[in-house]
Amino acid sequence: MGILFAVNSELGYGYQEKYYERAVEVHLKKEDIQYKRQMPYDISVQGIKIGRYYLDFLIDNKIILELKRGSYFPRRNIEQVKAYLKITGLELAILANFTPHGVKYLRVLNDLNYKKFSL
Repeated sequence: MGILFAVNSELGYGYQEKYYERAVEVHLKKEDIQYKRQMPYDISVQGIKIGRYYLDFLIDNKIILELKRGSYFPRRNIEQVKAYLKITGLELAILANFTPHGVKYLRVLNDLNYKKFSL
């Protein structure tokens, strides 16, 4: 999270998402944090590829980081991140918005993994 706040302090608001993504990558490298950028995941049905998702970042092979620009979290962005969690089987994603008032973030859990524990 500190990296997101550092990027926001340096750039402020108003840039396209790709520039925030590049700035986050600079900080991840500097901090020697393991990551993959624009990580592809295929969507398949009965072994046939029907599409592909690209994660903004996969951090330490366990956390999805999706960057957006805007003042609120549209439902489509939350659903996008939930789909990423579903396809990867990972448990946690962070949806981060660069806003005119700083960075806002939302932690999204893969609820599919938690349903197996319900009574």
